[in-house]
Amino acid sequence: MILKSREIVVNYMTPFGLHHIMDTGHHYGPGPWVSNLSRPDWNPTYYHKASQDGIGFNRTKTGSNATAQYAPEVAKLFENSTTCPEKDLLWFHHLSWDYKLKNGQSLWDGMALKYQEGVNEVGSMLLTWNKMEKFIDKKRFTEVQMLLNIQNKEAKWWRDACLLYFQQYSGKELPQGVEKPSESLEYFKSLKFPFAPGN
Repeated sequence: MILKSREIVVNYMTPFGLHHIMDTGHHYGPGPWVSNLSRPDWNPTYYHKASQDGIGFNRTKTGSNATAQYAPEVAKLFENSTTCPEKDLLWFHHLSWDYKLKNGQSLWDGMALKYQEGVNEVGSMLLTWNKMEKFIDKKRFTEVQMLLNIQNKEAKWWRDACLLYFQQYSGKELPQGVEKPSESLEYFKSLKFPFAPGN
């Protein structure tokens, strides 16, 4: 379980190279809508640049030219969306919601399914852990089970909040296999954690 846990978190929080989309202050939950901080580069909207034409930060020579910091061979790889590793795609490129991924899915469908995959994987970890009850002392089993239940709830929170937010730009339906959000975007935006560390 532990070997897959990092990629699982990436899948339900920041797939395809999305980044810095956590909420203000506590950085505890999703906040891709945050755009009111005093510096542009403190705002999640600065990094994902979601709009009706697509999503992602253009770091190629036609954008911020951050790819120039790499060795020429590596820069060439990142410069082209077809050779850029898909896990880094939106870190280096602003792409259309209809951009075709290597598996033939549109970027929107692939992104939504990646969020769902992360949620599914957390659920699988929880099922695996629950099978270990007879092999682990009660205290440790219960503590880990509680933490996995929290992670399961938070994975769904990230998936639902991010997909609802980005959906208003993509204008597309969630693909088959992605659970419908449990709440509205307005609900997720209204969540505040004034007593969380970092505030």
